[in-house]
Amino acid sequence: MSVRFGLLTLLERQPMYGYQLRQEFEASTGATWPLNVGQVYTTLTRLERDGLVEVAGAEGGEPTGDQRVYAINDTGRAEVAAWFATPVQQSSPPRDELAIKLALAVDTPGVDVRAVIQTQRTATVRALQEFTRARESAADDLSWLLVADSLIFAAEAEIRWLDHCETRLARHRGAPRRTVSEPVEPTVTAKVGRR
Repeated sequence: MSVRFGLLTLLERQPMYGYQLRQEFEASTGATWPLNVGQVYTTLTRLERDGLVEVAGAEGGEPTGDQRVYAINDTGRAEVAAWFATPVQQSSPPRDELAIKLALAVDTPGVDVRAVIQTQRTATVRALQEFTRARESAADDLSWLLVADSLIFAAEAEIRWLDHCETRLARHRGAPRRTVSEPVEPTVTAKVGRR
């Protein structure tokens, strides 16, 4: 997620200074993606340079340092409107460390791929339980409920994928090696996913 658009969207609500923006961003996302306050001020400097926000005053006086209050302007509002109107592009798959780990584990001598899968499944189930508890404690905070739902669905999908990997590994390891001249006969196996 672009910090740039996150901050612009928060400034659409009301003028704020950097530390307030950081707090509001984390409150809106359930602190799932924490921001460094330095990152907030660097982004605000760029937004001001690009003509999307302006200094609207200061907390306690003169607009200097980290107490500058920023407000979105019409150009910034147009950027936010365009961002909301544009779908998120999934043009290239994100680098997935888990997929890379399993792909490398398969052909690495001495690595028990099933143990790697089981270790990850345990961690993902634990995370899923934490996300579920967090969602329940969110009460009626719709923005956090949406984020929590996204995290829950992603964890559930990862568990299903790990089950699939385990099934594929079992099929692959259980299949006798064949020569090029041998015909391939289809096999059907089913596995019930763990929940």
